Amino acid sequence: MKTDFLIIGGGIAGVSAAARLSHLGHVTLLETEDHLAHHASGRSAALYEPFYGLPPIVALSHASGDYLRSANGGVLSPRGMMIVAGPTEREAFVRDIKVMDLGEISFDEALTHMPILNPDTVSFAAWADHAWDIDTDLLIQNFLREARGNGATITTGARVTSITKTSEGWHVVTSKGEFEPRLLINAAGAWADEVASLAGIERLGFTPMRRSMARIPAPGGLDVARWPMVFGVGESWYCKPDAGALIVSPAEEHPMDPHDAWADDMVLAEGLARYEDKVTEPVTRLLTSWAGLRTFSPDRVPVIGFAPAEPSFFWLAGQGGYGFQSSPAISQLVADLISGANPSADDKTIAAVSPTRFA
Repeated sequence: MKTDFLIIGGGIAGVSAAARLSHLGHVTLLETEDHLAHHASGRSAALYEPFYGLPPIVALSHASGDYLRSANGGVLSPRGMMIVAGPTEREAFVRDIKVMDLGEISFDEALTHMPILNPDTVSFAAWADHAWDIDTDLLIQNFLREARGNGATITTGARVTSITKTSEGWHVVTSKGEFEPRLLINAAGAWADEVASLAGIERLGFTPMRRSMARIPAPGGLDVARWPMVFGVGESWYCKPDAGALIVSPAEEHPMDPHDAWADDMVLAEGLARYEDKVTEPVTRLLTSWAGLRTFSPDRVPVIGFAPAEPSFFWLAGQGGYGFQSSPAISQLVADLISGANPSADDKTIAAVSPTRFA
């Protein structure tokens, strides 16, 4: 099957790129799993916090705000964010709230946001309202509707087995057939380096990092719907309301080989202990647990652009934990770079994410 653009990877990166590129030519998207957004995208904390991350991510997240708020009716709802710290953590606390642009509040004010905070262990707190829940499923469906409306082909259960360079582009063999695109877009997440190797492109050294999550009953039977997302200082843990329950993460970053990740029981226990130290309600049981892989480039900045040695191969990888909140701006940048349009991003951001920095 001939196609203009072949995207490998059906997470938020690949799906959003398919929507944008569908205005420029025929798009085919391939996903190995039987449904889209199976790995990292299906296991996201789903928060839009535009001050979160390194400067290029912050720039792309801010640039995504208008789309997330308004496109197709918007996908954001108010959440808020709070950081709490113990008596010996003042220095790290000050650093965190400066980076995240939070304002310090009293313990009593913090209790209005999360009434189970422990006065014996929480000495400092900060709050901001610039954090929103993202309806990740709706965002993916919106991008899919746009892509399919423009004739894009979305194929799941399509494991790529070989990629060969041709005079006109690429020949890609999968479990669902063969494809001949003129441009290959590598949006394979944790498997981005493996896809590059299949295509004969030099690996860039991406590292998938496991992050575990536990879902627990609402503490004390309280209504948690309006609680903010709460971080321990230094992102040592976090918790967030989730459909009447609470998700708690140890916020670990453990390097892993690409695989269908699962939570580590000991790591979860350690993270839950850090959470419990700051609250008055103990964790009595888990409703469920899971893990995802957040994949980073060597400098922890996404890689977006044409491979220096092969202009028919386009990198779209390394979004880490920021894929959803930056996807509107990143996918627009992908379309701008591929079409040759005046880029929506500034020159500094484009240089920061370009794969040429590793050349």
